[in-house]
Amino acid sequence: MSDIVQAADDFIFQLFKDELPNTFVYHNYTHSKRVYKSINEIIENSQIDVKDATILRLAALLHDTGYTISRKKHEEEGVKIATEFLEEHDVEKDIIEGVNRCILATKFKDTVPNSELEKIIRDADSSHFGKDYFEEASEFLRQEYLFQNVHNYTSEEWLDENIKVLVEEHQYYTDYALKNWQPVKEENLAKLLKNRKKNKQKLQKEKVKAQLKAKYKDGSPERGIQTFYRTALRNHMKLSDIADTKANIMLSVNAIIISLVLSNLISKLDNNNYLIVPTAIFILFSAITMILAVIATRPNVTRGEFTKEDVENKTVNLTFFGNFHSMELEQFEWAIEELLKDRDYVYKALTKDLYFLGKVLDRKYRILRLTYTIFVAGTIISLLSFAIFFYLEM
Repeated sequence: MSDIVQAADDFIFQLFKDELPNTFVYHNYTHSKRVYKSINEIIENSQIDVKDATILRLAALLHDTGYTISRKKHEEEGVKIATEFLEEHDVEKDIIEGVNRCILATKFKDTVPNSELEKIIRDADSSHFGKDYFEEASEFLRQEYLFQNVHNYTSEEWLDENIKVLVEEHQYYTDYALKNWQPVKEENLAKLLKNRKKNKQKLQKEKVKAQLKAKYKDGSPERGIQTFYRTALRNHMKLSDIADTKANIMLSVNAIIISLVLSNLISKLDNNNYLIVPTAIFILFSAITMILAVIATRPNVTRGEFTKEDVENKTVNLTFFGNFHSMELEQFEWAIEELLKDRDYVYKALTKDLYFLGKVLDRKYRILRLTYTIFVAGTIISLLSFAIFFYLEM
């Protein structure tokens, strides 16, 4: 690195450190050094004389110094800063003019480089399009726009903006850039297009999901209502199973009691007349308990039919088998279709099913309560009668 180029490097480092706001997360010393490195790539692989190489290296380092003054027209401000710096170091006038022309050539939009040096600096300044750090540099630029209140791009908007720039606004001019950076640029563009396609697919899925959710909300039972009916009906069925289990216990226990009494006590009644009455009381209460247990679990027989008018008037509960078991399949299918067309009818049918299940449970538990009461009372009375008659016989 020549003395003047080294001096320019030191100058911009200190200038950016002291005067460049920290909101410039892209246009800073790192970016200038990347452009400088890219300039050297082209110089080392091209036929460029020493003076032109010096102009390019100085332009690469000094081209963004104008950002320390203003974002708008920073190239013109950069020319002023570069001219002052180079004149202080007694740089030849034609080199200063060449550097200034290169700095102005870095205006990206609505300008076309004229000379070979302008093409080289333009390619170096946009070399990140053809580098593997493109995604990182692009994100830094987006954040800089945000911090500088230039524009607040969303991820999707920034993706579209990058694609637009790469496809419509940018091109490489030098042979070296076209050969070495253009293929990587095309790969980066392909990644952007792929990401945009994924985003569109994701947005489409979210749109469909939102539409289905809206449709579900507007045209079907709401989730909370479904949960209510599901939970209530499940609890009723569990309570019904518990009632049947309790009735079966009473049947089994009393059947065993009667069997034991008949097998052990009946044969002894001829010689123990005082046991007749207590035994009869014991068997009577056990028999009543068994009868009540059977009544509690005894199913009701229904006609299992409904008419077309019942469905149209919404008076038949199609969720209970007892209302349709005698109907033909075609009639039942028609009735279900009519039910599902009407949201209110669905609610009404579920409500009826819930209500009548509750009525059945009320009947079962009332009878079961009476069954257990009679069983306990019968056991106590039978034991007392055995004790009394045994005492009298003594």
